[in-house]
Amino acid sequence: MRGLWAYAHGVARDFSRPGKPTDNAFAEAFNSRIRSECMNAHWFLTLADAREKLEAWCSYYNEERPHGAIGNKVPISLQNPGGTASPPP
Repeated sequence: MRGLWAYAHGVARDFSRPGKPTDNAFAEAFNSRIRSECMNAHWFLTLADAREKLEAWCSYYNEERPHGAIGNKVPISLQNPGGTASPPP
């Protein structure tokens, strides 16, 4: 079904090759960071606990942690030039 929709709308589909993480380096870099900075740093006691800790890390990653690739700014500052944080979930 998805292939048919893509074809009907003129969308070219491009897939990562199995075993070739360099095909999507940005996603792989993020996966590495979330694994090392969050998942390896915490014990998750329940699914709710895991969600809470991962949401807290994502807020930190997007709203407090400077990123070198964007001039040591926090990503939220690119979306909200005033620097206001996103509303709590």
